[in-house]
Amino acid sequence: MKIALVHDYLTQRGGAERVFELLCQRYPQADIFTSLYAPQQTIDLSERIVNTTFLQKIPGAAKYFRLMAPLYFPAFRSLNLQDYDLIISSSTSFAKAVEKRPGARHICFCHNVTRFLWDTETYLREYKDYKYFSPLITRIFQFMRSVDLKYAQEPDLYIANSRIVAERIQNIYGKRAIVINFPIDTNKFAFSNNKDEYYLAAARMISYKKLDVIIEAFNWLGWRLLISGNGPEREYLQSKALKNIEFLGHTTDAKRTQLFARAKSVIVAALEDYGLVPVEANASGTPVIAYGAGGVLDTQVHGKTGVLFNRQTPDSLQNALLKGREINWNYQQIRNHAVTNFSEATFFHKIERVIEKVCQGE
Repeated sequence: MKIALVHDYLTQRGGAERVFELLCQRYPQADIFTSLYAPQQTIDLSERIVNTTFLQKIPGAAKYFRLMAPLYFPAFRSLNLQDYDLIISSSTSFAKAVEKRPGARHICFCHNVTRFLWDTETYLREYKDYKYFSPLITRIFQFMRSVDLKYAQEPDLYIANSRIVAERIQNIYGKRAIVINFPIDTNKFAFSNNKDEYYLAAARMISYKKLDVIIEAFNWLGWRLLISGNGPEREYLQSKALKNIEFLGHTTDAKRTQLFARAKSVIVAALEDYGLVPVEANASGTPVIAYGAGGVLDTQVHGKTGVLFNRQTPDSLQNALLKGREINWNYQQIRNHAVTNFSEATFFHKIERVIEKVCQGE
């Protein structure tokens, strides 16, 4: 069986790219396709050949890949995948549009519906100049929504990373999706039964991550908080923080592993589509204090692997932190939960059963 692996663009290294990296490792004989490829800024594909589209020839396209939005659908339709029996796409937006030959199968790992089209205000509010171009962008996006809906019918099966994403696929695209939670490499996280007197937040410093809520809660409690990550809101967030809060900036993988293992809890205040950070914390034997909505409902067991709070407010987070302080956590049980449910072995066991059924026409 000849397999094509397709990803939206390989110009960064986020959660979607990490999942695609696992697929590439699992299927070493498969051919790889994407719209744009910047090898120094994305996942390690070793010596694998990466087939790109006409967008690769546009100067600066990889750097300003978001500005290429109106061109991605025609770029993916231009790919010739007629020789492939199975297409596995990894997409938050465009890769689902590839055209398969009659009799071939297309499985789409959908990390989300095309967010900038269907939740434009939330997606673009990080960009200060958005309001000036809003009338033009609105007209372009209205047209692109109809194209997105059309090409969303191409895959034979959608696999969603969480129940909330599966609901969006059903509600917006009218397509049923099965839920298979995406994995982490559990071997990359060190377990520790000994926790230090600090809490950890690991996130990009943008507004929807709600780091300001976390900072305000810890300002009031006075407990030690470490924040790992960078982003456009760092200066603003630092101006709000008291001396018990430390900003670490970018951390190495080794340092990040140590931070996760020794933290009393990892704090997540964002509404995440899935969210790898809570799973990574659990793989380190560390409980999570998280906003109880979205993907975290697929990964956390309240009172066993973490504490969930109901509102994205400092008061709600403070109450959850105080509850977490009272729990006698079983750190080994937390680690076992992550290894059992979110390992690569568990993930691919489920995936390969699905692929077998899809290729048999079921």
